Amino acid sequence: MAGTVTQSSLELSPIGNCQVSALVDERAGFVWGCVPRVDGDPVFCSLLNGDRQDQGVWRFELEGQVSSSQHYKRNTPILVTRLEAEDGSAVEITDFAPRYEGSGRMYRPVAFTRIVRPVAGAPRLRVRLAPLHGYGSAEATTTNGTNHVRYRLGDQTMRLSTDAPVGYVLEGRSYRVEADQHFFLGPDEPFVGNIRSEIRRMEANTRKYWQHWVRGLHIPLEWQEETIRAAITLKLCQHEETGAIVAALTTSIPEAAGSERNWDYRYCWIRDSYYTVQALNRLGALDVLEKYLAYLRNIIDQARGGQIQPLYSVMGEAELHESFAENLAGYRGMGPVRVGNAAYKQVQFDCYGQIVMPTAQAFFDTRLLRMADETDFAHLEEVGEAAWAKHDKPDAGLWEFRTRQEVHTYSAVMCWAACDRLANVAARLGKGDRVRYWKDRAEAIRAKIEENAWSEEGGHYGASFESDYLDASLLQMVELRYLAPDDERFLKTFEAVERDLRRGDHMLRYAAEDDFGAPETAFNVCTFWLIEALHLTGRSGEARDLFCAMLSHTTRSGLLSEDLDYETGELWGNFPQTYSLVGIINSAGLLSKPWSDVR
Repeated sequence: MAGTVTQSSLELSPIGNCQVSALVDERAGFVWGCVPRVDGDPVFCSLLNGDRQDQGVWRFELEGQVSSSQHYKRNTPILVTRLEAEDGSAVEITDFAPRYEGSGRMYRPVAFTRIVRPVAGAPRLRVRLAPLHGYGSAEATTTNGTNHVRYRLGDQTMRLSTDAPVGYVLEGRSYRVEADQHFFLGPDEPFVGNIRSEIRRMEANTRKYWQHWVRGLHIPLEWQEETIRAAITLKLCQHEETGAIVAALTTSIPEAAGSERNWDYRYCWIRDSYYTVQALNRLGALDVLEKYLAYLRNIIDQARGGQIQPLYSVMGEAELHESFAENLAGYRGMGPVRVGNAAYKQVQFDCYGQIVMPTAQAFFDTRLLRMADETDFAHLEEVGEAAWAKHDKPDAGLWEFRTRQEVHTYSAVMCWAACDRLANVAARLGKGDRVRYWKDRAEAIRAKIEENAWSEEGGHYGASFESDYLDASLLQMVELRYLAPDDERFLKTFEAVERDLRRGDHMLRYAAEDDFGAPETAFNVCTFWLIEALHLTGRSGEARDLFCAMLSHTTRSGLLSEDLDYETGELWGNFPQTYSLVGIINSAGLLSKPWSDVR
C-alpha cells in the first residue's frame, strides 16, 4: 500500500548516464542516488536510512496501490514502472538520465528525468520528493516559482522543473493525474524550452543512443538479454569524464546479515576494472576500454617509481579516508555506513598485472583511436619493474585482508602476467633485448611460484606461499594463461578447490576465518569462475546447469550483487556488482552455442 514502509531489498533497477545514477525500487522510488557523481553525497539514501524510508527518496505514491511491475525499454537503461490501484486506475512512470550526442559533445548532465503517464482510470498520485544531504544529516531547504522548486543541498542546489502542480509537489498532497506530467531534476538553472516536448526529445535521443550502442556489441547466440543488460549496467559504472570504473554504485550493503562487512565500493579498483574492460572488450565495447586506458595513463603518470595502489577515486584521487555516516542507520538498520575505503593504504601486488594486461592491447589493436607507442611502453616498463620487485613480497591479497599479510599466489601470478605481457609488447615493438629481459623475469617468477605455492603433500597450489589453504582465485590460473586447462597441477588444484569451497551451486572465495570470522555467504564471481573451470575441463553440461541456476538468482532487472546466501538464495553485498556482471558476460560467451547454428 502507498506510504507503507517496506523492508529494503536489492530488487532495484539502475538508471544513469555515466555521470550520475539512481537505483529505483519496485514501487518507482529513487532509493539511492549520489550527486554530482557516483562517489558524491547521496541525496537519495533511503536504501540505507533504516526505518526512515520516507526521507532521502523520490517516489510517486498511487492511492490504493495494489501492484507494480517494471521493465526496461529494449536495449536501454530507460525504466518503465506501472503502478496499479485497487479501483483499476494505473500510471506508468518512465525514468532515465539523459545521454546523447549534441553540439559536438556528449550531453550527460547531473540530472534525472521522470515522466508520469495515466494509463487507466482516474489515478490519484502523491509526489514525495525529499532529498537529504550531508549523508542523511539534513533535509533540503526549498524555494519555488510557478513551474520549479529549488532544493538547497549543502553547497549544491538542484532545481526541479515540472508541468505538474508545484504546490501539490511541495505539500506532498495527492491529486488526480489527467494528463502526462514531466519532471526534470537537474542543475540550478532555468529549463529552456517547453518541458513536455524537450523531455520527450531527451527520451527519444537517449533511447536512440543506447540502442545504437548495443547494436555494436558482439553478443552470444544464447542469453542475449542477460548479456546486454549486464553490458549496459557495466557501462553505467564508468565515470565517463575520467574513464574510471567503479566496483559498484553503492556503499555499505553488508556481505551478510549483521556481519559489519560493509564497504564503500564507489571507487575504481584496478582489479575490478581490469575484469570489467576484459568482459566488455570481448563484446567489442571499445569505447569503455579506450576511456579506461586514458584513466590508467593518468594513474601511471602520477605513480612514483611504478608504485600503484589498489584503488583510486573516479577523479584519480589517491587518499580515500574511511569514516562513518552517523546519520544513516544502514541497510535494514545494519550499520555502519562507511564513506571512503581504507584499502587504498593496502599493498595489493596483483594490481601490476591488471595495469599491464589491458594496456597491452593498445599496442596491438588497430581499431583504437589512440594506439600505444614507445613512450607508453617506457612508462609501462616501470610498472613491470614494480611487479618484479614485489612478486615474492607479502601483501593483503585480492580479498583485502586488513590484519594479516602473506605472499599470495594470485598476486604472484599477476606479477608473472605483467612480465609475460611486457615481453609480448616488446616483440610487437621489435625490441629483442627487452623481449628476452621480460621473458627471463617471467620465467624467474614462475620458478618461484612453483617452488613455493605448490604443495606436494596437499597435491595442489596453495592460496599463499606460507600455507596450503585454498581460495577460489586459484581457478584464474588458466584465464591468465599461467596454466593450460589440462595441466595436471591445475586439475588437482581444481579438484581441491571444488571439494573445499563449493557449497551446492555456489562457491566461497575462501573458507578460512578472516578479520571478521568465517565467511557466511558465497562470492558470486567465484561461482562464475567455477562455471568457467567446469567448462574448460570438459564438464560443459554441468557448467550450463550451474550458469542457469545462477541466472535464476538475478533481480528482476537481470542483475546481481556481490554475495549470495547459499542456503536461502538471498542477495547481499553492494549492488550492482561489476564482478558479478562480468561473470554473466564471460560465462554466456563461453557456454553459448555458436551463431553458425542458425546460419
